[in-house]
Amino acid sequence: MMATSFSRRAALGVLAGCAAVHVSSAHSAEEPSLAKIAQPNGLLFGAAAPSEITDAAYRQLYRSQTKLITTDNALKMSTIAAQPGPNRYGSADQLLQFCADSGIAMRGHCLIWNDWVPEWIRAMSVNERRAFFDAYIEEVVGRYAGKLHSWDIVNEPFWPGHNAPGGFRTGPWYDAFGPGYIRRAFERAGTVDRHTPLVLNEAQTERDDELGHTVRDGLLRLVADLKNAGVHLTAVGLESHLQPRYPHDPGRFLDFVHQLAANGVDIYLSEFDVSDVTFPDDVATRDAMVAQTAESFLTNVLSVPQVKVVVTWELSDKYSFYVAAARQQDPTATRLPRPLPYDDRMRRKPLWYAMARSLQTSRKG
Repeated sequence: MMATSFSRRAALGVLAGCAAVHVSSAHSAEEPSLAKIAQPNGLLFGAAAPSEITDAAYRQLYRSQTKLITTDNALKMSTIAAQPGPNRYGSADQLLQFCADSGIAMRGHCLIWNDWVPEWIRAMSVNERRAFFDAYIEEVVGRYAGKLHSWDIVNEPFWPGHNAPGGFRTGPWYDAFGPGYIRRAFERAGTVDRHTPLVLNEAQTERDDELGHTVRDGLLRLVADLKNAGVHLTAVGLESHLQPRYPHDPGRFLDFVHQLAANGVDIYLSEFDVSDVTFPDDVATRDAMVAQTAESFLTNVLSVPQVKVVVTWELSDKYSFYVAAARQQDPTATRLPRPLPYDDRMRRKPLWYAMARSLQTSRKG
């Protein structure tokens, strides 16, 4: 998203608005829920979750705030088929049980991706990889048929930096089938599970630069081709990892979302958070800028009726992949990212209130 000038006075105004919302909700018998705020407007709110939610406070946060959980790593090939031999479903089954016990639906993420593929699979011959591809889809999709809210069947099919025709992301599946691996994955999954919504998930579409435009154009062509071929494609996930370091044109992005929806697919904001790397060190100012960035984006895109789902990539800063990456780069770092609606002590931040306002006001009037 385009970084805009943002004064300390504006930051204090955002924080004051958050305080007012907090006071009005203090009389409630329980903490307000983003899921409950979203529901009257036909929106489903959720968050990604780690394979094991061992933190009791974090478990309660999912129960209180969400009606949908996306698997972060539990259903990735790198978890299920990390080594040769029987597939490993323990983490996914455990998370599915937590969801069932908590009255929360679970999304599968992600079945096929050209990244995060175990080395033993990459080392296969092309024919071996083709056979594995088909058998893996049939087994995994069959195991969870009828148990999931939706499945990210193919993740991030585009990466222009790989210089493949059409801007496709290369990797073991692209090398084995060419771009036809995408249609093949959806057709295999749809044959095994005819009822669960199948999703094509993509990143970088928010960027209004050459890379973002290439991904948008490729995604529009791909979705149209899949739908014209009669493929069981229910929704497109737009990850929405907002990055203010890059330009963003709200009007052009809205046109793109409308064009996607015109193909007869729903739209999921599937991995929402806000990178604050370019914002000031001051926490209050930074939090306010994150909130403003999020509210502007959400208010714009939630005006599209086909947008049905909003999922944050985790709920608390403590578990954000941005924080993990920052600590890996510098274990002594004191300026850690704050991209999510709850801080590392599970306290609501200005971003929570910005999201609540956007979810509450979408499609009204």
